[in-house]
Amino acid sequence: MSDLPTPPCVSAMPAWKIFLLVMGPGLVVMLADTDVGSIITAAQSGVAWGYRLLLLQLLLIPVLYIVQELTVRLGVFTGQGHGELIRKTFGSGWAWLSVSGLGVATIGALVTEFSGIAAVGQLFGIARPVSLGLAVAGLLSIVLTGSYRRVERVAIALGLFEFAFFFIAWRAHPQAAAIADGILHMPLDNGPYLYLVAANIGAVIMPWMIFYQQSAVADKKLQAPHYRSAQWDTAIGSLITQLVMAAILVAAAATIGTVHAHASLDSIGDITKMLVPFLGVDVGRIVFGLGTIGAALVAAIVASLASAWGFGEVTGYRHSLEHRPLEAPWFYAIYSLAVIGGAVLVDLVPNLVELNIAVEVMNALLLPMVLGFLVALALRALPPEHRLRGVYAWVVVTVSMLTAGLGVYGGLAGLRLF
Repeated sequence: MSDLPTPPCVSAMPAWKIFLLVMGPGLVVMLADTDVGSIITAAQSGVAWGYRLLLLQLLLIPVLYIVQELTVRLGVFTGQGHGELIRKTFGSGWAWLSVSGLGVATIGALVTEFSGIAAVGQLFGIARPVSLGLAVAGLLSIVLTGSYRRVERVAIALGLFEFAFFFIAWRAHPQAAAIADGILHMPLDNGPYLYLVAANIGAVIMPWMIFYQQSAVADKKLQAPHYRSAQWDTAIGSLITQLVMAAILVAAAATIGTVHAHASLDSIGDITKMLVPFLGVDVGRIVFGLGTIGAALVAAIVASLASAWGFGEVTGYRHSLEHRPLEAPWFYAIYSLAVIGGAVLVDLVPNLVELNIAVEVMNALLLPMVLGFLVALALRALPPEHRLRGVYAWVVVTVSMLTAGLGVYGGLAGLRLF
């Protein structure tokens, strides 16, 4: 990157300036983490269980950081994307298995993002084909006509609309006593509760996030002197995304959950219609709609780029935003196909919006494979001096096993498979 400090220049620059130049991959992927499916999952959690899943949102902050920090470490010290590193370390077969999981997760993500965009459009009287068409045109123009730096800046700008959810939570006037009581009561023996536990875990750690951040770090050409700033980028993003999730849960619990505890929120439209009587049209529809559109667009960019990077790394075709479309045709074709295909699918089969929470549970069920590859790479593919070792290695392995185990257990228990 032309405006990124090269290693010899880093030591001569103030730390804050280095951070501002390095900042991006972590913040973008975390803003994308709070996507439409995550919004619906957090809202349903608040409606069905009040504040009893709020503590989980806070506990997932360090878990999310630990997972995504590994992608930073791998990207910085190997200079390779996730799929490419799996292929070189474990072989093509394992790489294709990993990228196949990515493809499934990307399809699920894009269905949720475009269903959210269509729902917000319908709230304002915009026909589904029109809102989806405008979204596709915007997403294609952002990536096909820009560099990595431009895409990153646009994604951050879109993601900032998610801060609207903090205002919504404040306007909901939650009661401190009710929050404290809910945090202390977690019915871990309840199947539907465990199903939402799994959905919340799957809404926080997704395969396309791991592929995106490691590939973005490599594409941005971050190197060892940038590592500390990249860690801060990831830490700040982890905190923001989980606070946004907590804000959505709190808003839903303090409003809809007080009178419609058994409501089923399958779409953004359902949530908005139930919020309006409590918060008014401006906050319930306009502000919530803006937050949702921002979340959906940045997540659509990240998920689609993750697939384009992932398949490029496994097959070997050119895969960088620093190449023009004619220089990397397959990379841009995969991105375009993902965006257009997701929109067309949602337009043709609108009832797919009911799968939003199920998509997050699917992400949780993929965690053993996703985290397994990530931890294995951190133990084997890094230069010896940067590999996981000592106490922290045990912390990472333990956190990954517990997270994947709880996600799978909650998903299967919720589905009453055991």
